[in-house]
Amino acid sequence: MSRVERRQLISLGRRSGDPYTALRFQAVARLGAGRTMRQAAAELDIAVSTVVSAANRFVAEGVGGLYDRRRDNGAVKADERFDRVLTRLLGLTPEHYGWPRPTWTRELLCLQMQVEGFPMVAVCTMGRALSRIGARLGSPKPIVLCPWRRERRERVLAAIRRLEARASAEEPVLYGDEVDIHLNPKIGRDWMLRGHQRRIVTPGKNQKFYLAGALDVRTGRLHVTGASSKNAALFCQLLWLLASRYRRARCVHLVVDNYGIHKAHATRKALAALGGRVVLHFLPPYCPDANRIERVWQDLHANVTRNHRCKNMTRLLDNVRCYVDGYRWKRALRQSEHRRAA
Repeated sequence: MSRVERRQLISLGRRSGDPYTALRFQAVARLGAGRTMRQAAAELDIAVSTVVSAANRFVAEGVGGLYDRRRDNGAVKADERFDRVLTRLLGLTPEHYGWPRPTWTRELLCLQMQVEGFPMVAVCTMGRALSRIGARLGSPKPIVLCPWRRERRERVLAAIRRLEARASAEEPVLYGDEVDIHLNPKIGRDWMLRGHQRRIVTPGKNQKFYLAGALDVRTGRLHVTGASSKNAALFCQLLWLLASRYRRARCVHLVVDNYGIHKAHATRKALAALGGRVVLHFLPPYCPDANRIERVWQDLHANVTRNHRCKNMTRLLDNVRCYVDGYRWKRALRQSEHRRAA
C-alpha cells in the first residue's frame, strides 16, 4: 500500500467522527506500511483481535467494511431529546414516577425512559448517555430545612456577610463550631484496583474527642481547643482562647450556629466576664453551609480521620493537631495576596 493510500485511509477514519472507526482505518494503514498484526496493535494500544478483524473486513469489503455497521440501523435512540428527558428524570427520584425504589439505577432509568415514550435501550447505552450529560454516582447530602421565612433568613445572612466584609485587626470576624473526632474511622470512598476492596481495621470500641474551633476570615488562621466532653465548658474554653489571642482587638465577632452550648448559662457568664470583648452572632437555624468553618471540618475528615489506621486516640489526635496547626484558609490567603499586590 502506497503512502498516499495510507494517508487517505487515515484521513477517512478521522472524518468519520467515530474513534473506533478511526482506529480500524489506522490499523489497516499500519498493516499497509508493513507492520505485523502485533506491531500495529501495540502502536495503537488495542487488542490484536481488533487488528485482525479490521484487516478481514477490509479484504472482504474494502474501505466500506471499516465503517461502523450500526450506522444503517435507523435513527439514533439516545438523541438530544433523550438527554433532555434523562436530565429531567435525574432531578427527581423514582418514587416521584411511581416506582417503589428511592434511588435510580441504569436499568430503572431504561424502563422509565420507555414509559416516557422512547424505545428500550441497553444498559450500556444508558451509561453512555449518563456520561454524556455529566451525571455522576455520588453520595447525597442530608439537610434539614430552616424553619424561618426566606426573607428573614436572607436578611440575617446578609448582615453577617456585611460584618465579614468589615473585618479588621481591631474587630476580627471568626466563624466558630465544634467537631467530633472518633477513634473508629469514618469510612469514605477511595481509589482501589478492580476486584480488590480495601479493608480498614477498626479498634472496635469507639472513643471520642471534641474540638472547638474558630476560623478568622481575614487571616485564614484556625484557632482550636479540645476536650473529652462536648459541653458549654468546651465552648467557654474557646472564648477565653480567642480573648487571649486577640488582646489588642476592641471586639472579637464570633459567628456560630444555634447549638445549645452557645447559649448556655455558663457561656453567658463567660461572655460577661470578658466584658464584651467577644460578641456572638447567631446564624439562622439549620444553615450549616453559611458557616465557613464547616468546610474546614470537612477538610479535616478528608485529610486525617477518614479511613485512618490509628490504633489509639493519642496517635489520631497527634495527626489532627499537625493538620490543624498548619491549616490556613486559602480564600483568606488569596485575598491577602490581592491586597498586597494592589
